[in-house]
Amino acid sequence: MNATSTHTVDNEVTILAHVLGNGDGQLPEDLARYIVDLDFSDRDKARMHDLAVRNQDDALSPGEKEEMFAFGKAGTLLSILQSKARRTLKIKPKKHTSS
Repeated sequence: MNATSTHTVDNEVTILAHVLGNGDGQLPEDLARYIVDLDFSDRDKARMHDLAVRNQDDALSPGEKEEMFAFGKAGTLLSILQSKARRTLKIKPKKHTSS
C-alpha cells in the first residue's frame, strides 16, 4: 500500500507562527505591534559586523562561524515574523532606496 500524505513539513518559522498565532493565521494585534518594533541591540549589530568583516578574511574560528550563521538565522526569523506582524496590522513595509 502506497499512502501519500497531504501534510506539509513545518519548519521552525511555521511552528513558531502556530504558537504565536490566534488560530486563524494572524498574530494577535498587541503581539504584532511588539514584534514590528523588535530589533537587534547595538551590541549585537556591532558583533555581527565584526564577524562579517573578519569572515571576509577567513579569520573566524569554527565557533564564530557558527555564531555568525546563528545571527543570520535569527535575523531571517525576525524578518519573517515582522512581515507577518505588518500583515496583521496592515502596515506596508518601508521601501529601501539606494543612494
